[in-house]
Amino acid sequence: MPMKTRITEMFNIQYPLVCPGMTYVANADLVAATSNAGGLGILAIGHLNPEQTLAEIRKVKSLTSKPFGIGCALIMPGARENLEVALGEKVPVINFSLGSGADVCKRVHEYGGKVIATVVNAKHAQSAEKAGVDALLVTGHEAAAHGGSVTSLVLVPAIRQITNLPIIAAGGFGTGGGVVAALALGADGVAMGTRWAASKESPVHANTKELIVKKEVEDTIYSKNFDSIACRVMTTPNSRKIMSRKFNPVRAMWRAFLAAREMNKPLLGIVKDVFKMGLEQTLTVTFYGAAVLQIRKATLEGNHEQGVQLIGQVQGLVNDVPTVEELTQRVMHEVRDALACLNAQTGVAGKQDQSSQSSSS
Repeated sequence: MPMKTRITEMFNIQYPLVCPGMTYVANADLVAATSNAGGLGILAIGHLNPEQTLAEIRKVKSLTSKPFGIGCALIMPGARENLEVALGEKVPVINFSLGSGADVCKRVHEYGGKVIATVVNAKHAQSAEKAGVDALLVTGHEAAAHGGSVTSLVLVPAIRQITNLPIIAAGGFGTGGGVVAALALGADGVAMGTRWAASKESPVHANTKELIVKKEVEDTIYSKNFDSIACRVMTTPNSRKIMSRKFNPVRAMWRAFLAAREMNKPLLGIVKDVFKMGLEQTLTVTFYGAAVLQIRKATLEGNHEQGVQLIGQVQGLVNDVPTVEELTQRVMHEVRDALACLNAQTGVAGKQDQSSQSSSS
């Protein structure tokens, strides 16, 4: 049975479940499977060039007639070119991060689309609201990759206090109980990146999926030393080594060049984009570019001796690798069970309170 929240109504989906735009993970197959199952799939395009972006968007359209989105970190080189492709294709939902979204909102709203801003604190949320976004993806400390410094348990209600925009909570969510908890905190839906990554339709390598199932909630590392922005990754001997020391900018520049070459991004165009940003953003982009190759090795090749896997603490709640449809129905069944359990508990508590009051009187 469909579940009604502001997120399901806004995006015309059955369930308040979102597959976020995870680099190398949220491809056309996974996105379409999520949307077909009743959630909202968001296609990752940051690692693609414009031609690849167009191909992936059109593949999603060929696999589903349901709403879907794309995810775009505006600060990254080539992001604007990829965004233009998505706007040209009138993708129903644009999810942006790390940049000003006023122009994005204006253009998306012109063709009737919706815009989600990914935020990690109240300041970002307020800026996004002023820019005209339709919803916020609030990313807590527990999340894979670039979650905030505050846990979802505190961050979601903190942002709810300052905005009335619909909120998609991310970071620590992978079960129906988590969905209910997020709604109680003031969210209108959840994003479950790590949980979708360990599904059959996910392109994540079988070796990595096996590791996700085996790892515990404690088996992650959160540090700026991977790509210069505080980032959560899976604990492995290689990730321990990488996260234990600050990245060398010279080596980062070389690896960023290799990553750009592998992704067929024109080097001259990237250099021009980078030098427009200033020193601080240039270093951020360089570090990120260097990290991309290591993410790819772990995610797509299952190579954890050289690669690094972005992962959330919720990996400790992942015990199997179901299809997206099976997972969606399971989560929604867990939602109904959790709500029934809460109703039963609060009902018992209410009777106990009444009994106590009667006895004391």
